Amino acid sequence: MSLEKLSSQLAGLTEGKAKKLPPIELWDPPYCGEIDLQIKPNGDWYFGGTIFKRLSLVKLFASVLLRDLGSKHDDYYLVTPVEKIKITVEDAPFVLTQWAWQDESMTSMVVSTNLDDEFILDEYHPLLVTSEGELYVTVRRNLQARVHRNVYYQWVALAQEKKTSQGTEVIFVSAGVEFSLGLISQ
Repeated sequence: MSLEKLSSQLAGLTEGKAKKLPPIELWDPPYCGEIDLQIKPNGDWYFGGTIFKRLSLVKLFASVLLRDLGSKHDDYYLVTPVEKIKITVEDAPFVLTQWAWQDESMTSMVVSTNLDDEFILDEYHPLLVTSEGELYVTVRRNLQARVHRNVYYQWVALAQEKKTSQGTEVIFVSAGVEFSLGLISQ
């Protein structure tokens, strides 16, 4: 599978469509092998060891990215109506790079990724803390964004301490949901 062939298939699917994601969950194409495409932990995409320079191409491929949670290692695929191609994601496919309050009431936080996905941090897009203390946010279709360190420090500055049954946690609220940045004491 060549990158050009895949790109031309996807371009045909998205022509004239404004930021609407293709319905990959409705497609069941055959598995066609792997392609030498990697997404690095910092969000950079590489093909054959060379970084993608065109953000529009990265966004196009990201629109058909699928994470298979049923596999042994959470495999990632690019999916078209006719092909399913495995790629390598070293950490998470996106990086959460920015946030802002939706309005002056500061009740809902709008977050965005390195690929301009924008959404409200809420029950459908929750913040997840790993056992190692790393933070991720669910973007879409079980795809996650690693929270950039700058965003983490900004959230720590606005968060408050709260005593829970597990100890003292650092929390903040968005869209009526409490999000924990982790325990500071037990």
